[in-house]
Amino acid sequence: MFDALDRWLRLSAERIHEQASGLTVLDQAIGDGDHGINMDRGFGAILVQLGAGAPDADGDVARAGTALKAAGRTLISTVGGAAGPLYGTAFMRAGTALVGADPSVVPGELLLTAFEASIGGIAGLGKARVGEKTMLDALVPAMDAGRKVLDAGSDPAAITRAMADAAEEGAIATIPLLATKGRASYLGERSVGHQDPGATSAAILLRALADAVAAA
Repeated sequence: MFDALDRWLRLSAERIHEQASGLTVLDQAIGDGDHGINMDRGFGAILVQLGAGAPDADGDVARAGTALKAAGRTLISTVGGAAGPLYGTAFMRAGTALVGADPSVVPGELLLTAFEASIGGIAGLGKARVGEKTMLDALVPAMDAGRKVLDAGSDPAAITRAMADAAEEGAIATIPLLATKGRASYLGERSVGHQDPGATSAAILLRALADAVAAA
């Protein structure tokens, strides 16, 4: 699992870097205009962290969880705005779930357990829910899609692909929504008609996850 996590984080850093300007353009419309810049800086710092090697932990799943918690702390310390605390908390909650998980559980269930913990962290910290034009509008549909595919007996590649598809659809679906949380909420009705940058970066990360799992 650690190798898959490492591959995902590296690919995420690449994708965020490639799409940083687009994320910034989205954020200029309804936010502070720095989401792409901040996310690129944070994932660049994660790459440096990964270069130091795998963390010392007892077992592959625990090692992945420890690395994810470290990545979360890095995001909190390097990513500005609301994204740093939100994504950082998400990664740390997911990592904690993996560290405490039974390593004999099937990989798809481990993935969704960690993902559910990350969503709980974001929802709790941001006091947000689906429909408020936030990253949850991409993440919660992804969780629901992943759970449905897992229950049908599919493998991690199919699960993560369904999650990525749902997240991308969820990000696009934020365009007509009225923002009621974060910086975008200050715009009121003017927030309608713009795609949420946080939901978009979440979709980028989940597509990177699907591609990383498929490449295994």
